[in-house]
Amino acid sequence: MPQQHPTYFQDIDACVEEIIARVGKRVVLGIPLGIGKPNPLVNALYRRAKADPTLRLEILTAITLEKPQGSSELEKRFLKPLVERLFGNYLDLDYADDSRAGRLPANVSVAEFFFQPGRFTHVVAQQQNYISSNYTHAARDLMENGLNVLAQMVAAREVDGEPRLSFGSNPEITLDLLPMLEDARRRGQPVVTVAQVNRAMPFMYNDAMIPPSTFDLVLDHPEYDFQLFGAPNLSVKNADYLIGLQASALVRDGGTLQIGIGGLGDAIVHFCRLRHQQNPLYRQLLTDAGALERHGELIGRIGGIEPFDRGLYGASEMFVEGFLHLYQAGILKRAVYDDPTLQRLLNEGAIGERVDERTLQTLLARGAIRSELGEECVEWLKARGILNSKVRFEQGDLRVGEAVRVPADLARPESYAAVIAHGLGERLEGGVVLHGGFFLGPAAFYDALRALPEAESRKICMTTVRKINHLYGNEDLAVLQRRDARFINTTMMVTLMGAAVSDGLESGVVISGVGGQYNFVAMAHELPEARSILLLRSTRESGRKPSSNIVWSYGHITIPRHLRDIVITEYGIADLRGRSDKEVIIALLNIADSRFQPALLEAAKRENKLPRDYQIPPRYRNNTPERVRDWAEPHKRRGLLPDFPLGTDFTEEEIVLEKALSSLKRRLSSKIGWVTAAAKALAVGPTPPAAGRYLSRLQLERPSGLKERALRRLVVSELIAGGQV
Repeated sequence: MPQQHPTYFQDIDACVEEIIARVGKRVVLGIPLGIGKPNPLVNALYRRAKADPTLRLEILTAITLEKPQGSSELEKRFLKPLVERLFGNYLDLDYADDSRAGRLPANVSVAEFFFQPGRFTHVVAQQQNYISSNYTHAARDLMENGLNVLAQMVAAREVDGEPRLSFGSNPEITLDLLPMLEDARRRGQPVVTVAQVNRAMPFMYNDAMIPPSTFDLVLDHPEYDFQLFGAPNLSVKNADYLIGLQASALVRDGGTLQIGIGGLGDAIVHFCRLRHQQNPLYRQLLTDAGALERHGELIGRIGGIEPFDRGLYGASEMFVEGFLHLYQAGILKRAVYDDPTLQRLLNEGAIGERVDERTLQTLLARGAIRSELGEECVEWLKARGILNSKVRFEQGDLRVGEAVRVPADLARPESYAAVIAHGLGERLEGGVVLHGGFFLGPAAFYDALRALPEAESRKICMTTVRKINHLYGNEDLAVLQRRDARFINTTMMVTLMGAAVSDGLESGVVISGVGGQYNFVAMAHELPEARSILLLRSTRESGRKPSSNIVWSYGHITIPRHLRDIVITEYGIADLRGRSDKEVIIALLNIADSRFQPALLEAAKRENKLPRDYQIPPRYRNNTPERVRDWAEPHKRRGLLPDFPLGTDFTEEEIVLEKALSSLKRRLSSKIGWVTAAAKALAVGPTPPAAGRYLSRLQLERPSGLKERALRRLVVSELIAGGQV
């Protein structure tokens, strides 16, 4: 068992030596995904392994975050000052650099179950050691791989006079692992749990708050504090806005929401705020997009376009910044409670969150409490805010302050009257508006979490992934809390049969990981009135040649066709649940890019999945980028579709340069594009004065040498082509 008081360290190398002394020369290190990693401690262990070939270090984790570096000269010029400004003293993980460079020592291995999307596509060691696992199975799979050291970054503070630690961002797997490690310890396996305090980590309460004795070792010294990895918001594209607009209309007031990080999630948040705060304008946007005409019946049946009167509850493995914006907008406000009886009464409308006499009468009438109150019941009523803090149980009586003492039996008129007059609370307490597993976002997001008053912070419960992504073992409460759930995820490709490709390629290359997507999709089919919504950009650019993300078939899938539900592209919504193969194919053809519809239609006919005489209706044959642009541009001019709806860390110059450099990168990715870009660059005349600030940002205002002059011409040419100068 862990010691009652952990051993504290101020020296990192001494902590490393203690870890090795406890578990021996094979260290199987489990560290959280994302920002929960104790980077200084991990680097110290890694340095120790590099210096000692007899020490075997196996690192098990997910989402190893790395500061962006850029691959081209222009990207590096753009990123260097940006990274210095945004990431400060964030400490990169040494094993990631060495893994990418192919120089991991033979005695070190790294295995991840989810990659930072696209970061390790060409890293052989990472591809070979990838573990494909559902998020809810991650703790089990870590133990199967021999985990004997668990290390976690934590926050620390005094709460109610007692020292407390907080997992902050990452209790989601650790809470599952701790009892498993204790079982291993009881079986005689040497294990050690280590916390590293970082004062930059937001302190979260509820399930994330633990006593220091949870850990065997605690490393705590300000020297090892470092800035959290801040993932800046990326711009939201026109297609993403159309996808997010339609998705927002499928979210039901009073329901449950799960979303992820990125432009699509930001678009959903933007339109949910618009729906709530400027409803007539929101409805006009839907009308202009043709969404109400095409999908009005579906929206009316499972979603809505009215403001969020009852509000939403969030249940999402990733607590993204968008949820905080929804909370601040008064949308994320439907609190849930960890008691099935209380939650059921709230769902039915039998009680409200404001406490009054009806609350007590309903609890009595429904048998939630007996009229003869015991000490345990009184404490439960106080914890829920139904009785106020002045009430206490004393030897069979109720005391309300010092003046009132009555028998603890509500069947007695004098007792009931005393409680109603003096003992009721004002509002239910202990409600949670969001259950999350980990958080990741820009620096401003972490600042906002650190600044939250304790009462508001307690409305957010960072907890185990099994509580969020799973039903079994907690079905009754989960069903009550997650009513009208909308689990919204992104996917890379969808087949015409309705299967989804979200984590890798048919070649075997892993792009990201399964994570919790399968969990949420499957749960949507189990929960009453729940829906899985997959968001899909209809095409992707490969050089100058677009490809369809709706395909006939694909050699790898993440979500099987029998779990098909709702798919949204910029061109519409496909409701696939319970449909025949023919109906599914037709629905997906209707939301595919029209440049690819003929080939997809022919493939379906060739395999006898559609009648030979079937034709796509004319109204669906205008699914073009021009249609998306024509919808978006007027609204962009009115300021309704900002590039960064949740704010940005980029300067004005950086926003313009990001667009120009991204466009230039696409041009240069093909031979013909390279030739065209070079020709345009050579044709550039005198540099427009307006280009000066952008060239200065790239340190190209005074080019020296042929290379810098060529780069300068390329940038100016792209700025002119994009209309920025």
